Formats: sequence, structure tokens, C-alpha cells
Amino acid sequence: MLEAFLWGALSASALLAGAVIAYQLRPGRRLIAAVMALGTGVLLGSVSFELIDEALKTRTVAAVSLLVLIGAGVFTVGDWLLNRRGGGERKDAGGAQAAGSPLAIVLGSVLDGIPESFVLGLTIMQGQISVALLAGIVLSNLPEGMASSSGLREAKWPERRVLLMWVAVVAVSAVAAVAGYALLDPAQDRTGALVQAFAAGALLAMLSNTLLPEAYEVEGILTGPLVVAGFAASLALSSI
Repeated sequence: MLEAFLWGALSASALLAGAVIAYQLRPGRRLIAAVMALGTGVLLGSVSFELIDEALKTRTVAAVSLLVLIGAGVFTVGDWLLNRRGGGERKDAGGAQAAGSPLAIVLGSVLDGIPESFVLGLTIMQGQISVALLAGIVLSNLPEGMASSSGLREAKWPERRVLLMWVAVVAVSAVAAVAGYALLDPAQDRTGALVQAFAAGALLAMLSNTLLPEAYEVEGILTGPLVVAGFAASLALSSI
């Protein structure tokens, strides 16, 4: 479990790195959006090759599909509730967070980090860290930290407050990785498959609700090729 905790913390620490970059280097929105789109593609590949494919080995298509929908539904309800309370613009790089709720912004960021860290814990229980998944999480967390922190900077949040927020998110992500590790019993393949499908649905909903809209707002039609490039990179990484 310690290994899962450390890998979960390491992957989520890209959020902290993104915050430091946002405050110290002030990257442009196009760069942030491009990395966000690439990270989305890599994570989509990881969901396809390492979660759905594995779940289908021990469960029917109908069962996997149902759990994917349930996972997506649970994430979406949580996201909707936080959006209504002022966390909907948490990834905006232009300062829209100024009109939102600080608590909802923090909780929204925590919610976004849970599915990917949970999935990371699942793969660690299966024997080794997934290079493709780890790369996808880092490539999604880095621009997420950059975009959100850029917006919080424009909204006049002090750097120390933003860094403390991301430290909290990193801690929750590490715990989520431990939860994923603990819930997948390798001796119970059928139960593991259900957990994989549920986590895959939550992760797909997170990508669709939070990363892709922000990337498309800036990159426009270039978002598609960038996502596909990330997906192709995931295919290559999954063979390592």
C-alpha cells in the first residue's frame, strides 16, 4: 500500500509543478491547452487498453458497460453539485474563479484527481506501475495545475494559498491510489473487473467534463489531432 500511496502522490505532484510554473513563468494558454489535449489522449488510451480490455476478460460486455455508466454517473453528479456551488470555472486560465466559491474550487479539484489516482492504484495491485497511465496522469495534471493556477493568480489568490490547495489535492490523490490498490483483490478477478469498469467510467466523465472543454476553447479544431496524438503515444507506451 505504501507503494500505491507514493506513486499516487508522485503523479499528483505534477499539479504542484504546474502551479509553480503558472506563478513564476506565466505560460500561454495555447501551450497549456495543447498539453491538456495530449494528456487527455494518453488517458483515453490507458482506459481502453488497461481497464476496459482487462475488465472484458472476466465480465460480459453488458456488465462492463453498466458499470462504466454508473461510474460516469457518480462522477457527474458530484461535478454538478460542485458546479452549482461555485466550482465550475476551476480550470479556467482567465480568472473566472474570482466569481466562484473557494471551497467549491478546492473540492472540485479534489474530485477531478480521484478517478485517475484510483485507477493508478488498481494497476499497481496488478503487479507493476502502468507507464502509459502514469504518463497520462502527469500530462493531464501538469496543464491542469497550470491552467487552474493561472486563473487563480488572475483572481488574486496568493501563491502560498494555491500551493496549499494543491498539497491537499496531492494528499487526497495518494489516498485514492491506496483505495484503488486495496479494492482490487487479484484473487477475485470478477470483483476486480467491476471496479475497473466503474473507475474507467468516472475517468472518462472527468476527461469529458473538465479537460476537453478547456482544451477546445483555446485550441479549437486542433484539439482533435492533439488528442489522437496522445492516444497513439499511449498505445506505444502500453507496450513497454
